[in-house]
Amino acid sequence: MKREIRKQNQVSSIVVGGGFGGIASALRLKALGHKVTLLERLDSLGGRAQVFEKNGFKHDAGPTVITAPFLFDELFELFDEKREDYVEFKPLDPWYRFHFHDGQTFDYSQTIEKTKQEMKKFSVSDADNYENLLKASKSIFDVGFTKLADKPFNSFLFMLKQIPALLKLRSYFTVSQLVNKYIKNPNLRAAFSIHPLLVGGNPFSTTSIYALIHFLERNWGVYFSMGGTGKLVQELTKLLKRSGVTVKYNVDIKSAYEQNGSIKKLKSMDGDEFYADNIIFNGDPPTFYSEILKTDRLIKKRKKFLPEKFTTYSMGMFVLFFGTKKQFPNIAHHSIWLSKRFKGLLKDIFDNKILSEDFSLYIHRPTATDQSFAPKGCDSFYVLCPVPNLQGNVDWEIEGKKLQKRIIEALDKTILPELNKVICDQFFMTPLDFKKDYRSKHGAGFSIAPNFSQSAWFRYHNKDPHINNLFFAAAGAHPGAGVPGVLSSAKIVESLIK
Repeated sequence: MKREIRKQNQVSSIVVGGGFGGIASALRLKALGHKVTLLERLDSLGGRAQVFEKNGFKHDAGPTVITAPFLFDELFELFDEKREDYVEFKPLDPWYRFHFHDGQTFDYSQTIEKTKQEMKKFSVSDADNYENLLKASKSIFDVGFTKLADKPFNSFLFMLKQIPALLKLRSYFTVSQLVNKYIKNPNLRAAFSIHPLLVGGNPFSTTSIYALIHFLERNWGVYFSMGGTGKLVQELTKLLKRSGVTVKYNVDIKSAYEQNGSIKKLKSMDGDEFYADNIIFNGDPPTFYSEILKTDRLIKKRKKFLPEKFTTYSMGMFVLFFGTKKQFPNIAHHSIWLSKRFKGLLKDIFDNKILSEDFSLYIHRPTATDQSFAPKGCDSFYVLCPVPNLQGNVDWEIEGKKLQKRIIEALDKTILPELNKVICDQFFMTPLDFKKDYRSKHGAGFSIAPNFSQSAWFRYHNKDPHINNLFFAAAGAHPGAGVPGVLSSAKIVESLIK
């Protein structure tokens, strides 16, 4: 009898979107005792962490590194399980290998000593000053991550209370300005300013709060999920099933109807209707407000944030996937290939929104660690090229193939000699695919950009200020993009609902 009463009074929650933020939200709410349904518009979970397979080559389409692994461990621990019983996180070294336009390389490594030795190839004084940069990063980390990353910024008063600490940390500086205070060599400046690009920001406009990523990596390390991020998604999908979460695939939400300050129902593209006490959205917040929410109260939401014409979105992404019929053992698991222009190129991408002839690349070679990604004696590659989002006037139907060719030629002439002779099974994604597959506003790779005026209270809130049962666990909401960011947003949603 007691069991029936509990069921009748059970809180129901619907999570829309099965990316990492959605998966984490579903698990956390299930652990609270909710009846949880997860709705996913694709035929598998993972969001951007999809997996593509072609002729024996496997490609993770989304995140390629694991940082702050404890955030995944916590999800298994909610149900008295251990993540390491299901998936292995293997530490990488080096974390990233930088290839500069002048032919020099820099290994950003697992230990401070190794990193400083590499830095000495460029500047002894910069190497000597590296630990001061790290101390500055730790100071920001201690506030920005430890104290605030899993705290809701729904109250402006709470934001005001943080201002003294944020001013003390000079959060009004950009990441580039903070790095330049400690590092003088141009190549090293570029290398240590790169982190905002991993969450969709321009180092020259992103608040220095994001410099905390330096210490976050030092604190927990950089890992690869053996079997790929896809393997991690598979195991989390199984955990959802074991815990009793209902997962429905190929459900694309068309409308969310608000009445008297609550979302009363969701309606899918196919006409199916869904009802729940809580709605957690794990998609792009701008898309939700401009395309999905049906309400006459929308104007109130718009007053809380900058109008669309003043909103800055993250860059778009061109992602090239290919295999090679031989291996390139000198290429690290993660490489960052930088063109001669750094600041000017980023200005073209973020501000001018034009596709330049030059480019910089983030290269993932998972076969350096896990041979299951390619047939024996072959390599699998994922090459990410930051590009303008769809606010720029780029005809991707034409420019996509041209950029593909330019990238392959550039790699052939530099770090992947004779690539043209051994490349196979190539295909790519453009910002058009991000808009179509993930309903990302303007095809932006990481929702709104992490500028100071779009961070903390100024970012989309984890709980809508006017709709009492609407929550966001997503890249566009606080604390921001990146896997640690969206997993932390799920923790915030849990605390707000609890």
